[in-house]
Amino acid sequence: MNYLAHIFLSGDEPEVQIGNFIGDAIKGKDYENYREQVKKGILLHRQIDTFTDTHPVVRKSKKQLSPVFGHYSGILIDIFYDYYLSLHWSKYSNLNLEEFTQDFYKNLMNTDIQLPEEIMQFRYSLTQNHWFKNYRSFVGLKKVLGGMEKRIKHQIPLQLGVNDLIEHHDVLDLHFREFFPELIDFTTQFIKNYQDE
Repeated sequence: MNYLAHIFLSGDEPEVQIGNFIGDAIKGKDYENYREQVKKGILLHRQIDTFTDTHPVVRKSKKQLSPVFGHYSGILIDIFYDYYLSLHWSKYSNLNLEEFTQDFYKNLMNTDIQLPEEIMQFRYSLTQNHWFKNYRSFVGLKKVLGGMEKRIKHQIPLQLGVNDLIEHHDVLDLHFREFFPELIDFTTQFIKNYQDE
């Protein structure tokens, strides 16, 4: 899953959301340097990634994409699932998507949590370019993927992945709607068990 889903799955606790948001940038046991709610978010991020990467439905989704993307097919599916989450947002949340994202942007920009350098640089692009709003359209997705193309080492035409999304739109939508409720149940259980510790 990509940023929107990670934040959504964190519940309504801002520090858990931010911990989940920075999860990829925190390596090894460095999560121990953060206060408890941030730590919970970082560990939740890792659990979400493991659950997603090993799920058979997600594997089926990856197979819908062109072989040209190689292991980047997983990144594309993460972003495409965020696209479907934004399309179906009202099924999963009582909050308006715009309100949800603006609240997160505000918390991210005003937090006193020590953010990794790469996140410090990225958060301005995220908030100024309204990434989460871009997830809702094919044009917006191409913008997001174009930005990613510039940051990766390999010359992979990620923007062309939108063509695969369009071609397999209904199948990938079914995959998302089958997978996401299971992921919600999984993360809800993780958060509950973490609180019980």
